Amino acid sequence: MSVYEKTINTFSTRVRQMILQYQKLKKENERLNTVVGERDAEIKRLRLQLSQAQRDYDSLKMAKMVEISEGDMEGAQKRITKLIRDVNKCITLLSEK
Repeated sequence: MSVYEKTINTFSTRVRQMILQYQKLKKENERLNTVVGERDAEIKRLRLQLSQAQRDYDSLKMAKMVEISEGDMEGAQKRITKLIRDVNKCITLLSEK
């Protein structure tokens, strides 16, 4: 085997190794791209879920404020009614004298 043949064989072997390495890296790249795509889809789904949860929270917060306002209104109405009764009692007592 001459030096040229030996060099050509070594070169051919290296080229085949590079081709195999390229194919291996190509498969790894495809796998990683698939993983990235799945993660992106998961992130998108979670962002939508977070947005929905934020809207639900805002709705509940608004409902709570309305509930508190209605409770305050009922309490205020009861206090006003009691004050009116007290004033009426005072007027009745004053008109009797």
